[in-house]
Amino acid sequence: MGTYRYPAEFRADAVALVHSSDRPVSRIAEELGVNAETLRQWVKKAADTAEHSQSSRP
Repeated sequence: MGTYRYPAEFRADAVALVHSSDRPVSRIAEELGVNAETLRQWVKKAADTAEHSQSSRP
């Protein structure tokens, strides 16, 4: 089995959709054609990155 790669812009748009929607992550993932756990990981990584960038500011 191969590893699927999604462009960074697609991942960012998917995360933004999760944040702006009241639909469950699993539903959004289904609509986008990605695994729900994959989308959850993207959302978590985006949150961790945002938190890290805020905590590293002087």
